[in-house]
Parts: sequence; structure tokens; C-alpha cells
Amino acid sequence: MTFWTGKRVTVTGGAGFLGSFVVEKLQERGCRDIFVPRSREYNLVEMEAAKRLYRDARPDIVIHLAARVGGIGANRANPGRFFYDNAMMGIQLMEEGRLRGIGKFVAIGDGLFLSQIHASAVQRRGFVERLSGRDQCSLWLGQKDAPRPSAIVSRTIRVQFHFSCAGKPLPAARQLRPGDFPRDTGAHQQMLRRKDKGGRKIFCWGDGTPTREFLYVEDCAEAILLAAERYDGADPVNLGTGKEISIADLVRLIAELIGFKGGIVWETAKPNGQPRRCLDVGRARQLFGFTAKTAFREGLKKTIDWYLSVKGR
Repeated sequence: MTFWTGKRVTVTGGAGFLGSFVVEKLQERGCRDIFVPRSREYNLVEMEAAKRLYRDARPDIVIHLAARVGGIGANRANPGRFFYDNAMMGIQLMEEGRLRGIGKFVAIGDGLFLSQIHASAVQRRGFVERLSGRDQCSLWLGQKDAPRPSAIVSRTIRVQFHFSCAGKPLPAARQLRPGDFPRDTGAHQQMLRRKDKGGRKIFCWGDGTPTREFLYVEDCAEAILLAAERYDGADPVNLGTGKEISIADLVRLIAELIGFKGGIVWETAKPNGQPRRCLDVGRARQLFGFTAKTAFREGLKKTIDWYLSVKGR
């Protein structure tokens, strides 16, 4: 609790899905000087806006959550925009922090940050933070399913972390990579619409075989603040549960929780995305004591209940 007392904290993206929970937990910890820049006032893609943000907020700590995000379809449709906007926001905010000697800079990386690890390494160990030999080199090589633009940005930001920390102006820059969040998805919406209208089928991309790992948003927010309080390294750290679920099983579970009785049609001509995503979460536990507390089914049920409450307003 005392760590945050008297500190000025800027949370970019603090009005968003994850950011709002981070701000709430900061307040619970006694932080009273929290600055949440809004995009209409601070277009952080522009360097002048990043400079003005630092002048106005004078932060001791920056938690950078702002990003242009989307699923496979959005990334395929807007690769240049996603890459440019996310790269410019992260690079410029960190550089301005370096120049001003900010105390701590915490950034959230894309869940596909290590999407280009050699396939054998992924199958053996899941996503690990530190690699060696051929696996380390293959971070920069291609594979069958091209990564999202934001994943390339995450790699770029990782390099910048190390360069920025080398001269010691950023003594505690770090990048955290969370799993996905069980939140409002296309499957949720389709099932609810079909159920309301008596529809019999929903349509899902791919064949359902890829796996994903999900982290409940409140757990993720807690992990971010624990890292800010206790971790002073520059290496990225995975945030997750260490447990994966196939997309097919996920869709079936959503159907069960919603009460959808219709059919599920897999559009195999559409991309599957990355074949597997499962994080090695040992370092988060070791370095700053984070262990996810919310079981996947529980988190998904909370998300669906929230969505239904909002939909019914």
C-alpha cells in the first residue's frame, strides 16, 4: 500500500477494458494522483502529444496500456495502421520517459509476442520468456501463420527496453505479456442473437483446433501492479494461468453457459490463427508473487453475466 503513496501515476488506456481495472486497483492501494490521458486530447501516435503528456502529468510511473487492438480479421484488414500506431505510441512514450529520467515504465506486450518461436519449441514448452540457441534466433523468422502487426511491435519494444535500460535512465522498464481475456466475443454475440431469434446455427472461423490461454481481467490488473511494485528487470514476463483450452471447447463452453442449443459451423476456409498459445508463468510467480486466482469457467461466467446485464439495459 505504501509503495503508491505520493506517487504520480499515468495509465495510458486507463479508460479501457483492462485499464479501468488497473485504475480501480491503484485507488484501492491508496494512489491518489492518477492521470488517464484520453485520445481526443492526447493522440499518443504523435511525438508532441507524448511530450505534452509528460509535461502535464509529470509522472513518476507510466503504465502503458493504450493500443490499437483487434482480432485476426481486423489485423489482416489494417496491418499498416495497427503496426504504425502501436509502434509510435510505445516507442515515443518510452523515449520521452528515458529523456526525463522517469522512475518506472511498465508496458503490456501482445499475447503473440513469441508467436514466431520455432514450432518445436512451442510444442515442447509453450511460451517461455527466455530462449537460447536456435529458438532465440527464430523469434525473428517467419512461420506458416504470420503474426499480428502488434506482435512485431512487441518485439521492437523489447529491444527498446534493453537499449533504454543500458544507460540507466529507465531503471525499471519492463514488458508484461498477458494471455487473452475472456470478454465480449463474436461467439458470445452470435449465440445470444441466434438464441433470441430462434436461430439454429452460429459460424466460427477455422476448425476449432488451435488452443488459447485466458486470464481474467482483474487478475491481469493485479499482476501489472505487483510487477510495478516488485519487479525491476527489463526482460519480459508472461502473465497467465499456464492452462490452455481449444477454440472448439471454448465455443462449446460458451454455448453451455449461455444456454444456446443450436449448431456450430466451422468455416475451415477462414484462418485458424496461431496453432497454440500457452504461457510458462513461472517467472511471474517467482519474481513478483503473481498467481492467477480466477478459474477460467468462473471468469467466463462472470463475463457473460455482465454482458447480459448490459444488454438488458
